[in-house]
Amino acid sequence: MKRYVLVAVAILAAACGSSSPSSPSQATQVVFTAALSPANEVPPITNADQSGSGSGTFRMDLTRDGSGAITAAKATFVFSLSSFPANSQLILTHIHTGAAGINGSPIVNSGLSAATAVAMPNGSLVNQTFSNIDVTPTNAQLIIDNPSGYYFNVHTTLSPGGAARAQLVRQ
Repeated sequence: MKRYVLVAVAILAAACGSSSPSSPSQATQVVFTAALSPANEVPPITNADQSGSGSGTFRMDLTRDGSGAITAAKATFVFSLSSFPANSQLILTHIHTGAAGINGSPIVNSGLSAATAVAMPNGSLVNQTFSNIDVTPTNAQLIIDNPSGYYFNVHTTLSPGGAARAQLVRQ
């Protein structure tokens, strides 16, 4: 009887090996951070937005198939900004392709637009959140595989091309 129990435990342990959902390659939630700075923009911001700064978190909740491939992804943006000019308007937030020093196209949009701008009466925002955003499985995997090749970017009416940015860092 002990032999059967030991065999059963060994089989169970093997089945729960490194392919468990908690391993990095099989994670169902991936979190990235970004230290947002106008100096990281290309070219660096030199207008009144240059005094701003911020921090951002970009989280993806993943659905995987039996082989571990991503079949769906939902994103959440959470960020805080400070020291921007009073009465600034935040008009866009997204994840772009591009290494540090290189501008790229947005691939994940928060849904914010000039028509739905967020006011910053005192030049600050705390824990601004946009969630339940679809990310294609391909883009989710690309970001996971190379976070430093993507950047978190915020845009204001004063700096519509981008007010502050930072490369993603996986946590």
